[in-house]
Amino acid sequence: MAEMGKLAMLRRAVDDAKKIISEAIADLLDIEKLTLESSNRFQIADLGCATGPNTFYAVENIIEAVANKYKIKHKNPQTLEYQVFFNDRIDNDFNTLFRSLPFPRPYFAVGVPGSFYGRLFPTESIHFMHSSNSLNWLSRVPNYVGDINSPAWNGSSIYCRGDAKEVAEAYLSQYKKDMETFLNARAQELVGGGLMALVLGGRQDGVPLCQTNMGKTYDFLGSCLFDMATEGIISKEKVESLNLPQYYPSSSEIEELINTNGCFCIEKMETFPGPGKHFYDVQMWSMIVRAGFEAILQNHFGSEMVEDFFERYAKKHADNLFMFDRSDVQNLLQINIVLKRKVC
Repeated sequence: MAEMGKLAMLRRAVDDAKKIISEAIADLLDIEKLTLESSNRFQIADLGCATGPNTFYAVENIIEAVANKYKIKHKNPQTLEYQVFFNDRIDNDFNTLFRSLPFPRPYFAVGVPGSFYGRLFPTESIHFMHSSNSLNWLSRVPNYVGDINSPAWNGSSIYCRGDAKEVAEAYLSQYKKDMETFLNARAQELVGGGLMALVLGGRQDGVPLCQTNMGKTYDFLGSCLFDMATEGIISKEKVESLNLPQYYPSSSEIEELINTNGCFCIEKMETFPGPGKHFYDVQMWSMIVRAGFEAILQNHFGSEMVEDFFERYAKKHADNLFMFDRSDVQNLLQINIVLKRKVC
């Protein structure tokens, strides 16, 4: 049930991005040049694929748009073959992913384990790359936020609230390093003129994460942990050392990072409010939160505290629903971006 709720939210992100991706392929993809150079083989990579099924929906949307573009020039679109590379971290459950593959399917499937903060594919081998709801995860917790002697120590919070200057700067610095690594790797792997679609969560300019509905969720999570520490159930030092490796950029931050990198042209970029109604369904949202963070908490604190913790979280969320009605609490943004690799 928790996984179903989480998948529904991620499916919405995929559906919301379908229009901008289809338009980009129709308007920007030089299908003649790309397929001529690759012997009628079109290669797609989905980065951060998880275990499906949303990765399959995204791939189907991409292939549908490419096939429609191909039909304009060719009477027999079946002559174009598709190869899809599904990528995620090495601890992803690829067995579940491949058991879930649709059948029949119009592509050849390949699994590629490894972090996308580094090279994954041969030089100029991919025509279209896609990543949805993955680029908010950092490669590591930023330096200094776990150091009690550092001005960037984040001991009173489990996430980057955005209202403490030194902490926010540490998280942004790590995000910049990660995005530079990500973009440089993708620039080497995409063919010249190839496209990349990115879907990620973000904030309005000038709005810290703690003033968003997702920030309130993280506040409730942290509050429950500190309550348990006060009661002696878990160690206060352990709570103070927990920092979620996530960053939600503003649209201007992500735009500046891409432009500074210089390997891509921003062809399309749109932002709109992310889901808000989910936060009012306490049971469903609590299960979504558990699906997203249970493994992190188990690894950090052990499994004994998990049931007690999520019961406390559900109650705290229910007791504080009024927070989501406050005028100063905003929705996260969904940021959809289409990039085109510059031809050297």
